[in-house]
Amino acid sequence: MKKLVLLLIIIVISACKNKQEAQKEEVVLWTPYNDSTEVADNADHENGRMQYKLIQSKVLDKNEVFMPLYEEVSKFTDAQYKELLPMILEQDIFVIRNHIKEGRLTYENLVLFYLHRIYKYELDNATTLNTIIALNKDVVNQARELDRQNEKGIAAQVQHPIYGMPILLKDNINTLGMKTTAGSIALMDNEVDDSFIVQQLKKNSALILGKVNLSEWAYFLCSGCPVGYSAYGGQTLNPYGRRVFETGGSSSGSGTAVAANYAVAAVGTETSGSILSPSSQNSVVGLKPTIGLLSRSGIVPISSTLDTPGPMTKNVKDNAILLSAMMGYDKLDAASVKDNFPGVSSAGLHPIPFSEMRLGAIKELMETDSIYKHTIEDLKEAGATIVTFTPPEFAMNGFLSILNIDMRNDLKSYLKEYTNPELVKISSITDAVAFNNTDSLVRIPYGQALFNGILSDSTTTTELEEIKSNLETNGRTFFDTAMDKYKLDAVLSINNYHAGYAAVAKYPALTIPMGYKISGEPISLTFIGKQFSEAQLLRLGKSYEDKFQKRETPKDYQN
Repeated sequence: MKKLVLLLIIIVISACKNKQEAQKEEVVLWTPYNDSTEVADNADHENGRMQYKLIQSKVLDKNEVFMPLYEEVSKFTDAQYKELLPMILEQDIFVIRNHIKEGRLTYENLVLFYLHRIYKYELDNATTLNTIIALNKDVVNQARELDRQNEKGIAAQVQHPIYGMPILLKDNINTLGMKTTAGSIALMDNEVDDSFIVQQLKKNSALILGKVNLSEWAYFLCSGCPVGYSAYGGQTLNPYGRRVFETGGSSSGSGTAVAANYAVAAVGTETSGSILSPSSQNSVVGLKPTIGLLSRSGIVPISSTLDTPGPMTKNVKDNAILLSAMMGYDKLDAASVKDNFPGVSSAGLHPIPFSEMRLGAIKELMETDSIYKHTIEDLKEAGATIVTFTPPEFAMNGFLSILNIDMRNDLKSYLKEYTNPELVKISSITDAVAFNNTDSLVRIPYGQALFNGILSDSTTTTELEEIKSNLETNGRTFFDTAMDKYKLDAVLSINNYHAGYAAVAKYPALTIPMGYKISGEPISLTFIGKQFSEAQLLRLGKSYEDKFQKRETPKDYQN
């Protein structure tokens, strides 16, 4: 009799388990849709780069991305979400930390809040930004562990403010447990260990929430193609105007995700304008650091000469915190510096008085952009000393060759050092070009003109070194002529207008929301300074941000 009862219990348990598994299999979070109408609607867009050929990815199944955390997220109610909304939406790290400290918020609910937003907007084809392309399936459990440590008083001993903050990463940054694709189908199975900056973030107990879309190969694949597009992730869209405004590139997903409040902050990368552009286009704060301040090890490269990761946030305070959380000397990166630059982490807390500022305004921009001109006048009225000047002219001859030759060499090194040849079948640009050509409609719908240019560039090593030296000298002269003569703290630009000059000079640049055009398109003020002046730029930026408060949440992503 006992054996019969036991057998019946086993049968019942097995039946229940099978029923639960069947129910799980029946859940469909997202259904692919026909995007031809949206594509047709953009066919006459005044910006040729926004005349899309497709919107959604042809290879990425969002169900595979979102299903692993579905059970956790589905338990988090709308009522819980709405209760937390004023505590988290648009709030800075210190405000969020204070809510946790006083018991109004947990790390678990902080993570679930952001996941709720991501599921709410990204699984709806009418609101998706095609931004989230991977999620950390362990992130909720990792948040719970931080809560347990917090209850035991362990968290109080951790000094870095990034502790427990959910961060999104551009998908060219190596991250354990999630593929690193650079937006390319050739790397869609690329399983890697953590890059150096991710190791630093984890060492400081940041929570890696997931990976975001980007312009494929950091926008060094096709020519004249849409920014924010990748064959793996599809077309990233701007929350201030889906299919209306460009996202900027190549850190498109990082900019759009921060703008839509999908995480506390995100990490982007820049060679020339790839943090400044999407930060400006999405009305967020973006910092392109001095080359060497942050490690590039374990990041899919364009150029070891010019590449750098950098923080993208909703405010200057958080930008300084995220920057400092990634800093550290990396022996594997030849450009890495050992100095800890102690003023960085607290820079967002110590704004520079306007009366102590000396800033350079570019004459041409004063004459051609009314928002910039008005901003300069506001800064003067606030007490800043403004010097209007015309930078010396010089050509960027050879700039493309730096990118061509560096990528030809640096990508080969990345593929050799970090990828598993059983999972990644390419080992060079030549292989990548051939791989793409076998299915051009899916893999390169906009062509691969820049990749072809890499293969055809015949610049010699000697010529390349001369180009690098000349451009670095010219880039510094472009800024230093006025900065040295007038003892300026920074030069003021717009968006990524002078990103190329800052890139070759290896100078840092900080962009901050400056307002919105009549059309509603965001525009930003960019502070450019000399090497390793990040703390000063952040302090200048904090003063500007506090005084003028130009950032607005995208209206369709406020709830």
